[in-house]
Amino acid sequence: MKIIKLLTFFIAVLFSTSALAQQVLPSVNVKTLDGKTTNITDICDDSDFTVISFWATWCSPCKRELDAIADLYPDWQENYNVKVVAVSIDNSRNLPKVRPMVETKGWDFTILSDANEELKRVMNVQSIPHTFLVDKGCNIVWTHVGYSPGDEYELEDVIKEKSGKK
Repeated sequence: MKIIKLLTFFIAVLFSTSALAQQVLPSVNVKTLDGKTTNITDICDDSDFTVISFWATWCSPCKRELDAIADLYPDWQENYNVKVVAVSIDNSRNLPKVRPMVETKGWDFTILSDANEELKRVMNVQSIPHTFLVDKGCNIVWTHVGYSPGDEYELEDVIKEKSGKK
């Protein structure tokens, strides 16, 4: 009986430790669209919050989500000091399509490439769009998978709540 209790305790500690470890943005290198290497943790700067959205050029829900966020983004910047970073998981073959799409869409946020999907793996992104909200301490404070119209308002509500601005 003591062995079962001890084993249960160790399993509980293991799961709680791994859950805590997943709450901080990992230190992983990604590329800018200019091909420069940057660490994803560099996004935790003077913005109060950063929205990280994993997407791809072939993902229709991803593009709808980013279009919806783009409409609200200027207000988010002004009202909540929020930055948006869209991380493309397009492979090296599709990567040349990213910049033209971003320019056509008029998305005014930072675009990064995770063509080797290292960041995607480390952050346990199973499907896209997958959106994270990160505070200035690089703590992941909210996550959402998929997109339905209106999800951007749910995200805004979370930003309001976390920022203390109602």
